[in-house]
Amino acid sequence: MSAAPSAPPAKTSALAPFRVKSFRFQWPADLMTSWAQEMELILLAWFILVETQSVVMLTMFGALTYLGTLMAPVLGVTGQRVGNKKTYCALRLAYTVTALFTMSLALGGVLAPWHVFVIGAILSVVRPSDLVLRYAMLGETMPASNIMGAASVSRTTQDSARIFGALSGAALAAWLGMANAYMAIAVFYAGALLLSLRVTGRDGSTENRPSSTLHDLSNGMVYVWQTPHLLAAMAVAFLVNLCAFPLTNGLLPFVAKDVYLSDQRGLSYLAASFAFGALVGSLILTRIGYKLPTARTMIVFCAIWYVMTLIFAQMPGFTGGIPMLILAGCAQSMSMVPLSAMLLRTTREGFRGHVMGVRTLMIYGVPVGLLVSGPLLANVGYRATATLYCVFGLICTAAIGWYWREHIWRMDAQGNKR
Repeated sequence: MSAAPSAPPAKTSALAPFRVKSFRFQWPADLMTSWAQEMELILLAWFILVETQSVVMLTMFGALTYLGTLMAPVLGVTGQRVGNKKTYCALRLAYTVTALFTMSLALGGVLAPWHVFVIGAILSVVRPSDLVLRYAMLGETMPASNIMGAASVSRTTQDSARIFGALSGAALAAWLGMANAYMAIAVFYAGALLLSLRVTGRDGSTENRPSSTLHDLSNGMVYVWQTPHLLAAMAVAFLVNLCAFPLTNGLLPFVAKDVYLSDQRGLSYLAASFAFGALVGSLILTRIGYKLPTARTMIVFCAIWYVMTLIFAQMPGFTGGIPMLILAGCAQSMSMVPLSAMLLRTTREGFRGHVMGVRTLMIYGVPVGLLVSGPLLANVGYRATATLYCVFGLICTAAIGWYWREHIWRMDAQGNKR
């Protein structure tokens, strides 16, 4: 006897996640953290470019900020042992202390590029882990039916932060100076820490767990390797970090300064345009995300992201570039949010921290992409480099969709269950 067809998913409100008390504190805490992070990255990247006058140094700094990503999966499994909330709050405390230290150097007039590289290395250890803990907290506190909506709403913290950080970060540095801009960043981090203390979290436990955190981590990697739709999602995540994010994140200062011949405000317009598109994509998903097959949506919009980025790279100025960046940002959210929701919803209980930690390891594609792009930019130029990255990304996206088609493309596949 054939199984009865599954009922269509019930419509859920975009505000449904806020019915959970913990989320009402987590969302503003994540929002303030994301705003501060984006302001900080814009300030430090522009400082490096202006002080060194070197695109190679800029790409090296961008790559450096991701080199500590190896700690993300370790902190993910550690959070499950000692408690995700404790680890979550400890990271927010680290941001606050680091921002106060940088502010002190700027106030003293002694901030130098080598200081920024050291600060970037410190931030690279803790910042990638923050996203792991955010999603682990969602999986811990949110009903399964609300995970797609919660992931979409949570994503708006990052997208709105890119708009806010892009428009205010460079502007504050230009108007107020580095030291005063960092005062604002420190205030945001401190506020996020206070809100994070009110988030609900389960206590960690070592019961029925191996004695080693590294053992937990290796088990998480094995679990992903043996689960085809999770492995496909990791392949997509690594690919976009390798080929797409360097073009729409790390290299925007170069586009603003050397391609569009603009200043901090031009950079802020470009970054805010991509972020605005991403915010639109996240808001769309809060309304219709429950209807969409997550794995198929991830693949389709990943390809659209590359196409829009490719067109953006051919634009000669802001008039054509900004609309393409908005569309690229929208496609980015409509690919990456379903990816995260699929990981949270289909991962076995007890492995979410492991899997989200492995997901964060895929960020290592960004430093590789940035470091390769530096010599390419110097030798063949921005447009040829961007074209090469986007065409390679499209080919690999099609290959992933074809190779794992039974697990991520079929409507009855595990990755597409709603």
